[in-house]
Amino acid sequence: MTSKHWTLVGGAVACLIVLTFASAATAAPWIEPGDPRARFAIQKLADRGHLDRVATTWPVSWANVYGGVDQSSLARDESVNGANAYLRFEMERNATPGFRAEAAISGTTEPAFLRSFAAKSEHKGELGLDLQWQGRYWAFGLSPSAAANPEDDDTLRFDGSYLAATVNNWVVGAGAIDRWWGPGWQHSLILSNNARPLPAVWLNRNETAAPETQWLQWVGPWQFSVFAGQLESDRVVPDAKLVGMRFAFRPLEGLDIGLSRMLMFGGEGRPENFSTLWDMLIGRDNSQGGAANDPGNQLGSVDVRYGFALGDQSMGLYTQMMGEDEAGAFPARKSWLFGTDWTSAFFAQDQQWYLEYANTLADDILGDPMPNITYDHFRYQTGYHYYGRSMGASIDGDAEALTFGVFNFFPDGSNLGVNITAARLNKDGAVGANVTDADVFAYLPKRDQNIAVLESSYGTQVFEGWLDLNASYTNKKLQFVGGEKGQWALSASWRYRF
Repeated sequence: MTSKHWTLVGGAVACLIVLTFASAATAAPWIEPGDPRARFAIQKLADRGHLDRVATTWPVSWANVYGGVDQSSLARDESVNGANAYLRFEMERNATPGFRAEAAISGTTEPAFLRSFAAKSEHKGELGLDLQWQGRYWAFGLSPSAAANPEDDDTLRFDGSYLAATVNNWVVGAGAIDRWWGPGWQHSLILSNNARPLPAVWLNRNETAAPETQWLQWVGPWQFSVFAGQLESDRVVPDAKLVGMRFAFRPLEGLDIGLSRMLMFGGEGRPENFSTLWDMLIGRDNSQGGAANDPGNQLGSVDVRYGFALGDQSMGLYTQMMGEDEAGAFPARKSWLFGTDWTSAFFAQDQQWYLEYANTLADDILGDPMPNITYDHFRYQTGYHYYGRSMGASIDGDAEALTFGVFNFFPDGSNLGVNITAARLNKDGAVGANVTDADVFAYLPKRDQNIAVLESSYGTQVFEGWLDLNASYTNKKLQFVGGEKGQWALSASWRYRF
């Protein structure tokens, strides 16, 4: 992370310290994307009517779990005992005032190309420390780590560090945290944890209860999130700015709707004033005034998930549509994601299943295919990428993938995961993005490739800490702009909480 990034974040931190003494609310850390068991638990409680809160915008505040769960209904539904117990355990550990620390060590033979909601090792080797403190009004986390042979040439990093304060029911923060916007398990088209977290300042609701105003109660529980950060310097347009916004609401029990928008603008040699941002907000950036006057690049998405009880279990149907352009105030040049997930309970254990299809070739569904559009741009030629990885779907643009997966959660806290993906990468065969940093491995598929990937994971308690093991096999070596990747990958990580 460059000094300029931290200078920008530092200014916001100073503001947060002032806000600390003006706030009367309790700061609330969050559940980060990366824990499939926590997601299974929240989603199952929501689908079965015990948690009336938005469940497709991550991180999820612990205040939503504490304030949103209907404890009286839980007593009548034994099928959610395991999910509720896990959330209560994690909440007691992570949502109480005080100091917490965690040390971690990880290694992999090959960093994974396909990355999903579940966290995976990013580097050949990494040693990290996570220090967090939560008070009545504010919270902070400091997460220094050292990476061996990093693919982005950044040995020392502070990903996961933050400072946050609450003002009434709003969380104001600064730092670099992972986000996942949307209902997918394998992919999010608009924003995922595939790339490194962007240093940014942000604002979002803490407890996402429904409005108290009678004429707005139809909205149901709602969440609004906005962040603003700066991309890396070694790009075709250095130091471009990125603003993300998401409004998610739950008008009916089980129905989550999310509206997201990403704005890339500014940078070296490009306008960054309020007028530029306003032109983007109202959609005046599709070259209506000529390419030279186009203020920036933006993406928009709509996602919907409907979850419901199915006997003693639950099921959900979901979709996400993302547009790289705008037509009639609605996203155009569309990419699509469709999926279904469901739970089961065999042998006194809980299972989470999912089947998901993603297609990132613009207008390949319901239109004429338009290659080299998704995650690319004629002016911001590095595209919607950060340190060599897409900030949306890990398969990048002009691709499609079908994934079937399952997680098995054992009563002792251990978990087992297996999934298989069949994908076609870079269907057009051309590389739309321009790579300018030779020290960063670019995960841009170099040509048209059909692949099949089998992945497995296992997590359990070892030596009073938590051990995660992962293995994957790809039916052929993958060709990327950054180089070739092998067929086998094995990784392990161990975390110890103090």
